[in-house]
Amino acid sequence: MKRRHLMMGGAAAMSLGACSSPSKFRTYSGPDVTYIVVNKEARRMYLLHDDKVLKDYVIDLGFAPIGDKFFEGDGRTPEGTYLIDRRNPNSQFHLSLGISYPNERDRAEAAALGKPPGGDIFIHGESSPFKRRRSDWTWGCIAVPNREMEDVYAMVRNGTPIQINP
Repeated sequence: MKRRHLMMGGAAAMSLGACSSPSKFRTYSGPDVTYIVVNKEARRMYLLHDDKVLKDYVIDLGFAPIGDKFFEGDGRTPEGTYLIDRRNPNSQFHLSLGISYPNERDRAEAAALGKPPGGDIFIHGESSPFKRRRSDWTWGCIAVPNREMEDVYAMVRNGTPIQINP
């Protein structure tokens, strides 16, 4: 009987501990993020207010990071100017912000190759923060650790321009 009470008490304590874990949704009350710049070669992403850097992050990219994205499945992260156009609070990668890829140029380049351009390019967190990952593991997205993605998600609004440089 004592053993059962001990086990039930332990399970209850674990349940309560899970309830008190911090939310992945943060608030931000600083200057607006007016632009995002990604420099692929340097593996850096910058959140800017006008010309002032508010935050910068080390990033991972697609598994074939060199060059522009040309078609679905090529593992490359697109290059060019896009917009943040959607938010996914239930992403399998913690939280995510959608990038407006493909644009007309991207569709034309893929069509010239006889391939679909793909889509669903995001800035996102990790699928599991406990897995050791190699660098540049996404299928073309921009990834940051989950804690940092919580800040990015709070700071960046839909409609924010993003410039992705080689």
